[in-house]
Amino acid sequence: MAENPELTALRQSIDNIDAAVIHMLAERFKFTQQVGRLKATSGLPASDPDRERVQIARLRVLAEESHLDPAFAEKFLNFIVAEVIHHHEQIASTGTIDTV
Repeated sequence: MAENPELTALRQSIDNIDAAVIHMLAERFKFTQQVGRLKATSGLPASDPDRERVQIARLRVLAEESHLDPAFAEKFLNFIVAEVIHHHEQIASTGTIDTV
């Protein structure tokens, strides 16, 4: 079955955005790993519930402004934060992160 050129173009745009999201997440995790190392050397806890609450509120507003479901944005951020906390705990206990 021949594919619709408009559908192909839209899917290519989606693929490009997916690639950008992955690259942005990788960049974000580079910084959060630096934060994890700093927390570990400073004896700070892996999680910061106050910071997390502020970030969730901020991103919910951004989601609304971008016409994205704020509940979805919050779920996505919670998923990322859980992974960041896991990384921080690994750094604190082993000095490194398992990336595989």
